[in-house]
Amino acid sequence: MIFWLIQFLPLAAAAIILLFLRGKHSLAASVSVLAAVANAVLAFGALSKGAVPPLRPMVWMNVGLFQIEFGFVFDHLAKLMLVVVTGVGAVIHVFSVGYMEQDTGRGRYFGYLSLFMFSMIGIVLASNFIQMFLFWELVGLSSYLLIGFWYERDSAAQAAKKAFLTNKLGDFGLMLGILCVWMLAGTFNFLDLAGITQWPPQHIGTLEWLGRSISLDITITVTALLIFCGAVGKSAQFPLHVWLPDAMEGPTPVSALIHAATMVAAGVYMLARIYFLISASEAAMSVIAAIGAITALMAALIATQQNDIKRILAYSTLSQLGYMVMVTGVFDAHNYAAGMFHLTTHAFFKALLFLGAGSLIIALHHEQDIWKMGGLSGKMRLTFLTFLIGALALMGMPGFSGFFSKEDLLAVLYLHNKLLFGIGILTALLTAFYITRLLVVVFIGLPRSAAAMHAQESSGWMTVPLVILSVFSWIGGYEFMGIQSLLPKMQLPEHGHVVMVCSIIALATGSSAALFIYWNRASEPLTSRILIPIREKFYFDDIYNYLVRNIQGTFAMFLNFIDQWVLDITVFRGAAALLRGVGVGLRRLQTGNVQVYAFLFGAGTVLLIWWELLR
Repeated sequence: MIFWLIQFLPLAAAAIILLFLRGKHSLAASVSVLAAVANAVLAFGALSKGAVPPLRPMVWMNVGLFQIEFGFVFDHLAKLMLVVVTGVGAVIHVFSVGYMEQDTGRGRYFGYLSLFMFSMIGIVLASNFIQMFLFWELVGLSSYLLIGFWYERDSAAQAAKKAFLTNKLGDFGLMLGILCVWMLAGTFNFLDLAGITQWPPQHIGTLEWLGRSISLDITITVTALLIFCGAVGKSAQFPLHVWLPDAMEGPTPVSALIHAATMVAAGVYMLARIYFLISASEAAMSVIAAIGAITALMAALIATQQNDIKRILAYSTLSQLGYMVMVTGVFDAHNYAAGMFHLTTHAFFKALLFLGAGSLIIALHHEQDIWKMGGLSGKMRLTFLTFLIGALALMGMPGFSGFFSKEDLLAVLYLHNKLLFGIGILTALLTAFYITRLLVVVFIGLPRSAAAMHAQESSGWMTVPLVILSVFSWIGGYEFMGIQSLLPKMQLPEHGHVVMVCSIIALATGSSAALFIYWNRASEPLTSRILIPIREKFYFDDIYNYLVRNIQGTFAMFLNFIDQWVLDITVFRGAAALLRGVGVGLRRLQTGNVQVYAFLFGAGTVLLIWWELLR
């Protein structure tokens, strides 16, 4: 009963708000926040119950051997993810009360927020691929509504469409992968799939396509990579990463919700959920690790040259997600545990950083350019202290949550792949550089604008969530928090001090370089032409715009020409004209004259006799 309540309580809140309370903003906010807090309490209560036996699913559709069920899975992996999603989600709901206080559409906002929570919880608790895919699409819909919440802005509307369409590319691959799983195993249920001891399943003989036999190893690799396409879209991995920075057009709490523990984490969670399948193909694992490495390094480089505070954090999220995907792709049992551990700690400190950025943005009258800030450490002390904790956790400062999860992640890379370990260390150096740059430019020195000069601390609705998240960002990685106990035991190298030394050197080098370059600077000192490609995000948006407007647009115009001037005239209009002519001719024969009918009858008889004689 408790799982049905956890699942459908946010949906009930969304329905009540969107149907009855859209104009009653305070009441809508109360309903949404109470539902979110109640869900978090229920999730923590379910976590304390210990092991839960497999829950009996409800049969939703049954057509022959094809059966779709609706049920819940609540193993250790689902427990961890559910607590993170509901806990961070509840804090973001509370923060939203203060952030959206002056917005005239906040009733609608809280309705969308509850719909998003319903969708995300559905992904976490789904017991089979079909159920997960349905909620996967609902997450895409609700994120589209939230990113484009200020739809009157053209930039927000365009960002929402970009996110929706980009995710559809990955979702199409995921759908094909799910069909391949059915072809291989005859089931969509995660527990049944996990129970298969060998992939491909032993009962599979050979597969044929277009009259040719297909290697089962190739089939498993293709299936794993198609499913990974869904993670590439949702978790914004290269080359479908372009939607995530633009998603900053939504309200800042939405950015925190999408970039912290929920939407972008769905891809990593799915990879962990089906690790038994993707680990069956070494080739697929290599591709996954490579995509993660490219994303981690590329996004960290781009973050060093961004000036919008939310975009810096967005590219930071891309980079950290690349970390998680990279370690998941390392070929060894249970390496997804390192990625899930980092996902959990990242949820705490990245939500803290985004909400801290929201506190700054409100205080500065919606200014997001870091070079129009400055000197805010003395004017917004609580925001500064909590933001500093989140930044230290992100950099992997010893003693903070990010340090423990990042060290485990780097240790796994060091043990299994030295090249990926090197990329991880370089990414850690860049992370320390851009987050120190952010701290120095925003909080140190003199104010660079009138808004920064007169900034004041935010209200309690916004600062209390910052304090709560800062506590978890500090202690979330310690063993007494119990996160590691919910994950499989990781295989770590015997000489772990090598990893720690390299990590600390990267942290010290990156931070020192940023302090040296940006201390007491009034504008960006790194203006070399060499950095233009990084500043322009490696031209990915330009390339995609060119492909869509020119290549795809030209091809669409060609197809339109074929449709209108070839098929329409020769086939469709020609056939219609022929049938219309036959109809007109037949109508002419309906004269109503008996002599004419008798003549036609006789002529037809003569023609039949003549045909029989000549044949």
